[in-house]
Amino acid sequence: MEIDISTADVLTPRGHGAELEQLGDQIAELSVHLDAATARLLDMIREFDARGGWNTGFRSCAEWLSWRVNLDIGAARQKVRVARALPELPRLAQALARGELSYAKVRALTRVARPETEERLLALGRACTAEQVERIVRGWRRVDRKAEAREASRQHASRALYVYPDEDGTVRVRGRLSPEVGALLMKALAAARETLYQRRRDQAPEADPPTMEQQQADALALLAETALHHGIDPGAPGERYQVVVHVDAQVLADPDQPGQSVLEDGVRVSAETSQRLACDASRVVMRHDPDGRLLEIGARTRTIPPALRRALHHRDRGCRFPGCGLPFGQGHHIRHWAQGGPTTLSNLALLCRRHHRAVHEEGYHVERQPDGELQFRRPNGWVLPDTPPAPEVSGDPVEVIRARNEAAGLALHARTAMPGWLGERLDVGYAIDVLHPLAR
Repeated sequence: MEIDISTADVLTPRGHGAELEQLGDQIAELSVHLDAATARLLDMIREFDARGGWNTGFRSCAEWLSWRVNLDIGAARQKVRVARALPELPRLAQALARGELSYAKVRALTRVARPETEERLLALGRACTAEQVERIVRGWRRVDRKAEAREASRQHASRALYVYPDEDGTVRVRGRLSPEVGALLMKALAAARETLYQRRRDQAPEADPPTMEQQQADALALLAETALHHGIDPGAPGERYQVVVHVDAQVLADPDQPGQSVLEDGVRVSAETSQRLACDASRVVMRHDPDGRLLEIGARTRTIPPALRRALHHRDRGCRFPGCGLPFGQGHHIRHWAQGGPTTLSNLALLCRRHHRAVHEEGYHVERQPDGELQFRRPNGWVLPDTPPAPEVSGDPVEVIRARNEAAGLALHARTAMPGWLGERLDVGYAIDVLHPLAR
């Protein structure tokens, strides 16, 4: 028995070779248009990030992207990383904008590219497939790691931290950390600064913020407080480390009423701050006579009992502010208990420290709808949805992208991004020896 199998029969279904080739070209052309459009998207993300457009209750541009356009948080972080890297790499940015390099290649190359190596890596991107680019980038980073290993050992050996009291009672902090620990500390300080001093668009734009050095000091205090609260200290953090606020009942119920709202040392805090702290705290009721003398003091009670707190954490699973979801937080009374609101599960919502402050002191609002769902509003009254609706696109989205690229003068076709690879075996080691400046 003889079986005749031709190469054409194996590669394409009989009689459909030209049709499938045309379909393949259409796929390649559309992919090029999408990559060119992605370049414009990254430009917009970079501008949005730099101008702080995401700072409307979100911790980062990546978190805003994850909420607003339904990106996985990892993909959103990559978009922001690449967008930030491209201004220093104009050749790669231009190649992406022209559809000559795919976003996958540019994403990989920006992990290792520097202005002095950009040109040779651009040539690499044009010549290789995306998979080959990934392999070479991994090899490139291995060379970088070997070159940095000796320096990392030296840096690790020189680590030190000095904390000592000064003559005036203040405490001085001085030290040197390894890069990764330093980066961790800087990110933690940045997050704490953001929590304490997030930019305000609608409220008090004329107020002078503390200096960066002062903000860093306040952020370090917040980090220490948070660490102790989460059990690093072997004692009972809730008992040993606490802030005491004295506030009159009428002020707690209505911030416009006269009365005191001060810390234990006499420093005044706003009535809104006292309301936030009282939402989820230990409470001691004191009665005074008209002259201010203490007449009676009640037993300390928890605003939110432990059993109710466990139920709250079990139900909400994290901060309920749209786009947040931090797994730990504070109980917020939707209608404050000082205004007659009950301390019940239906009147509570779990909010992280940042968003609890946003609701009490920055003009954001939250209310529970008749169906039991929470609705958040910005200070201007606009609803902040859990999942924003997708924008409407008039016409065929593919034609919209193609028309915009053509209007930008781009002549894109199925061969625009085709690599120069001819099928030869890739020697990653040789490629690194030729391309990497430290391998020579």
